[in-house]
Amino acid sequence: MKLFKKRPDFLKTLAQQDWTPRGLWTSFSRLLRLNYLRILRLKASAHSIALGAALGIFVGFLPIIPFQSVTVIALALLFRANKIAAFSCTWISNAFNVIPFYYMLYVVGSHVLPFQVEFDPHHLELKELIAEGWRLTVLMSTGGLVMGIPSAVAMYFLTLRAVLTYRRRRAMRLLKKRQHHLL
Repeated sequence: MKLFKKRPDFLKTLAQQDWTPRGLWTSFSRLLRLNYLRILRLKASAHSIALGAALGIFVGFLPIIPFQSVTVIALALLFRANKIAAFSCTWISNAFNVIPFYYMLYVVGSHVLPFQVEFDPHHLELKELIAEGWRLTVLMSTGGLVMGIPSAVAMYFLTLRAVLTYRRRRAMRLLKKRQHHLL
């Protein structure tokens, strides 16, 4: 019966939450920091963590939001990358920023590919929208590849450096602590 017990402390905390933009930004930044520290503290090789983060960012740039989790876990298994880091880094595209994010992919893809897709639903019939669907998908996927590949490369090196720096500093702190206790 404890499983179904109501949690008044949770409801109280939720009611006390600061719902102003500043409060939401503070909560969001704390969540980002928590995930950043979780990735740094993973018990895996620095290369595996960095490769997982790079795969996560790359898949995050692809316009496949419902299938990102499955895709990134399969790629992490294939490349022997850290699955937790890979899954965590797909946050780059999420439900809150999907419209501007997909529009950005559309704009980048339309600058790269020679064809254009008019996206004006007031002047297109449903039959024409369905016919243009594959072009829109190709445009957005191209935009995702153009932006995802350099982002993934940058993420690999940034994460590798962050993990190695974190581990070196942690080792130094532990060494100083051990020396202090010996004296």
